[in-house]
Amino acid sequence: VTVISGAAGRVLRKDNHHLTLSSFQTEGSLITTAAQSPLNPTDKKKKVPEDGLKLQDFISGDLSEKSQWAQYKGDLKRQKGERLRLPPWLKTEIPIGKNYNKLKNTLRHLNLHTVCEEARCPNIGECWGGGEYSTATATIMLMGDTCTRGCRFCSVKTARKPPPLDPNEPYNTAEAIADWGLDYVVLTSVDRDDLADGGAEHFAETVSNLKQRNPKILVECLTPDFRGDLASVARIALSGLDVYAHNVETVRELQRHVRDPRANFDQSLSVLRHAKAVKPSLVTKTSIMLGLGETDDQIQATMSELREMGVDCLTLGQYMQPTKRHLKVEEYVTPEKFAYWEKVGVEMGFTYTASGPLVRSSYKAGEFFLKNLIHKRRTASD
Repeated sequence: VTVISGAAGRVLRKDNHHLTLSSFQTEGSLITTAAQSPLNPTDKKKKVPEDGLKLQDFISGDLSEKSQWAQYKGDLKRQKGERLRLPPWLKTEIPIGKNYNKLKNTLRHLNLHTVCEEARCPNIGECWGGGEYSTATATIMLMGDTCTRGCRFCSVKTARKPPPLDPNEPYNTAEAIADWGLDYVVLTSVDRDDLADGGAEHFAETVSNLKQRNPKILVECLTPDFRGDLASVARIALSGLDVYAHNVETVRELQRHVRDPRANFDQSLSVLRHAKAVKPSLVTKTSIMLGLGETDDQIQATMSELREMGVDCLTLGQYMQPTKRHLKVEEYVTPEKFAYWEKVGVEMGFTYTASGPLVRSSYKAGEFFLKNLIHKRRTASD
């Protein structure tokens, strides 16, 4: 819940003591800054601002009354030429609490940047606080903030040749977070098709350096597809990480509509399959965004294919439109429907399924159940 990838979203931002709104998207990167004026929810003809929705669109009074979800009368499916209003279950509270503030102060001391803060993930309080099982989690961005791809759901900066990698980043990142007190860290990145190995060695060196300094910390890598280069996949799979994550993003039928042409469903499946083949004890994980126009049958078929590839963990979350230049939300999926897909995931045999409107690809990455699963597999393989 730390993060960016797997499903796009809107989050809170604090700049100069004023709360505003930022946007984030997936395939491993952060995105835009806050809007200047809120939408009028009664004006259906008014367009989404260039840089997204506002704080007022995401904060409501009391989220404890779930009956308001059932009573919601707004449209959930987009009609031609319209934009959907944000339903109440996507309005979230500002994260507060002792553990949250402690980790935030620690970040300042270490001068460390996380996707959680940079992208202002709506679940940051839950992750940093450790949740029910006190498993604190954070997500770190590697290899810069400029991507070589242009997926239609993601507003991260793009360029054919982003700035070169910082050769000291793997060492400096590991040194900074090794003593941070985290149980679980997620390393993610943009796509770097300009690099011969897509940045795989950079990822692997960061993991190795981190494990040398703190062998007990659990590490998840949320990686690009490396253009299907399986040698790069193997390099990371054997680097000492605990969870190999790569997002398929959407159902098979919408891949070309949603993702960059250089990405595709079969290529993503090959990444997940090869990571498991190289190291069978490795936990593999992926994420799907809902609300892009997919059908129930397509979701079911996609989940079945992922299970056939041996994928262990699956997250499903609501797609959010970052700016008016990006894909529109076709449907806001209800919490009840997300609960249904979680049940389907359990029945299919996924070891762990997280499904909900605000779930992101690294949602509850260090949750007690997943943490125990990793320790169990590690012990069995020793």
